[in-house]
Amino acid sequence: MTPKQLFTLEFPVRCSSSILFEFLSNPSSLQEWFADNVNVNDNIYSFEWNGSAEKAELVEREQGKFIRFHWLHSPKNEFFEFRIEKSEITNQTILIIKDFADKSEIKDQSRLWDYQVKDLFRRLGN
Repeated sequence: MTPKQLFTLEFPVRCSSSILFEFLSNPSSLQEWFADNVNVNDNIYSFEWNGSAEKAELVEREQGKFIRFHWLHSPKNEFFEFRIEKSEITNQTILIIKDFADKSEIKDQSRLWDYQVKDLFRRLGN
């Protein structure tokens, strides 16, 4: 089986990094844009979509900077991550998403993230 490839997406955001981080890390905020239902128990997040649940472990986090999850059903070296950076040129907040997908599925996975992030931006008033 061919290993999945890491891909990165960047989205400029018009809000403070602290508000954005709240939407990326808090279960009730994630529920507003990322999944239908989100629960957490001992660093294990349960994300539900259409009655189907997937579990991910919170593996690393730095307040206001990034949060990284590992899907429990995936190989150990795969993760998805939300990172917040400031553009040195424009001083704009940038949301960076890192995820893994099969090479043939990166385009579809990127479209899914685009859709999710548009929903996030609606919630943020962007």
